[in-house]
Amino acid sequence: MISIIVPTYNERENLEELVSRISKALEGYEFEIIIVDDDSPDKTWEKAQELAQKYPVRVIRRTKEKGLSSAVIRGFKEARGDIFVVMDADLQHPPEVIPRLIEAIESGADIAIGSRYVKGGKVENWYWWRKLISKGAIMIGRVALPKIRNIKDPVSGFFALRRGVVENVKLNPVGFKILLEILIKGKYSRVVEVPYAFGLRHAGESKLSQKQIFNYLRHLYRLMKWEGEIDRLIKFSIVGMSGIVVNQFFLWLFANILGGGIANLMIANFFATELAILNNFTWNDLWTFRDLKNKPLYRRLFSFHLAALSGAVVQWVIFGALVYLGMHYLIANLIGIGFSFIVRFLVNRHITWG
Repeated sequence: MISIIVPTYNERENLEELVSRISKALEGYEFEIIIVDDDSPDKTWEKAQELAQKYPVRVIRRTKEKGLSSAVIRGFKEARGDIFVVMDADLQHPPEVIPRLIEAIESGADIAIGSRYVKGGKVENWYWWRKLISKGAIMIGRVALPKIRNIKDPVSGFFALRRGVVENVKLNPVGFKILLEILIKGKYSRVVEVPYAFGLRHAGESKLSQKQIFNYLRHLYRLMKWEGEIDRLIKFSIVGMSGIVVNQFFLWLFANILGGGIANLMIANFFATELAILNNFTWNDLWTFRDLKNKPLYRRLFSFHLAALSGAVVQWVIFGALVYLGMHYLIANLIGIGFSFIVRFLVNRHITWG
């Protein structure tokens, strides 16, 4: 039994074509189409009730709740199927791809994602700024949440999953990106991405807004907190502060030993940075990333050096430039450390203790 869950709001004009194409695509399958409508002013729910006379459509009209993600969760609760498929009603998710998603699940995947960004997938006729927002959102998500870093389209709204992935899982997403919530909290082992062409909206208006962008960032923060990544970032920051003390002290010491001049200050900065690296590795290995020791010590230390030195390149470039411009060397060094912090954390989280 396949349950197709379609959250709707003002999609009346698209509904008949959508249901017809789903039914044609799923000939030979036992299926149901669950329309979860948020009391649309254009009476999408009414049109869905009409279609239920001809097609296996179930209609849920919500008058008190709003939001795509909560509509999908309501659909999960009402679904009778063993496999759930989630898709939008605007026909940008082609119903003809649904059998390929189902085949991926039947072949052993727990989640099958309709992906725009794997080989064979594409986005048709988007303005450059929409592509930039989409790619930027994915990049931020993959960096912020290491669990999904190998998934090309973790914000897709078109996907299938086994019932067991979300059964008895408390989902509480913010905004549109319900798949992100499932990928972080769901019970699964294998994810497959199925390419498809993301097409033009057939009718109606896009739901993208500044509020949705803000909600996406809020959602990422909440998932990072749930995963423990915020706590890890705080610990990394505390260790980094201890490294600043080590760095600043030895920079002052070596600068006084070697004397002034930009060349001597750069040499002093190099050795002070190396001592700070060793300090930071020790505390991060014992505290920040103590649950992620998947590599031998020597490899972690080597990777940490590479990560730290990549951040140090940023630090040294900024330090040298600011000193050249006349800034005091201790202040210049602090600014350089600040810019390199993010580089150090991300590389270490994804590589050294990835």
